Amino acid sequence: MAQILLLHHIQGLTDGVRTFADSLRAAGHTVVVPDLFDGHTFDTIEDGFAWVRSQGFDEVRSRGLQAADAMTGPVVYAGLSFGVTMAQRLAQTRPDAAGALLLHSCMPVSEYSEAWPAGVPVQIHGMTGDEFFDEDLPAARALVEGAGDAELFEYDGSTHLFTDASLPDYDAAATSLVIERSLSLLERVESP
Repeated sequence: MAQILLLHHIQGLTDGVRTFADSLRAAGHTVVVPDLFDGHTFDTIEDGFAWVRSQGFDEVRSRGLQAADAMTGPVVYAGLSFGVTMAQRLAQTRPDAAGALLLHSCMPVSEYSEAWPAGVPVQIHGMTGDEFFDEDLPAARALVEGAGDAELFEYDGSTHLFTDASLPDYDAAATSLVIERSLSLLERVESP
């Protein structure tokens, strides 16, 4: 079974993020979900960004990077939207990266290294009509084109955080597919 570091989105460590993590745990995987926001959750993306700005983006992101330091052995780095900024960096730069799950977002590979690391499978998941994900589609497509084991999954709809059951954007059918496809990637990676 895989060991996963799941980094939450900009609205915080919500019950929906916990539910998503539990879906992966139910398949036998170990999932670590650090609270990067010290217990704060937010009703809107804008409120979450305002709080992160008040704390400092680098400070908050460093918490996600520190969570990775506490783990040993092969790790699948997973992120939800804002969490992708940390998960993707970790997957591209750490020798213990066993895979990556990038949900609702994707950064250009060049943000963190020259190329996606060989032997690190990656999946990218987002909705086709999501204004935030639409901005990331060129980076996602370039990553898939340049990486050896990469998949891009686009879902019908226009909501952003559709995998979070505690938010209005939640889409149960799309989330079920995300979990099914994520479990497929997790089955291919080695456990510690």
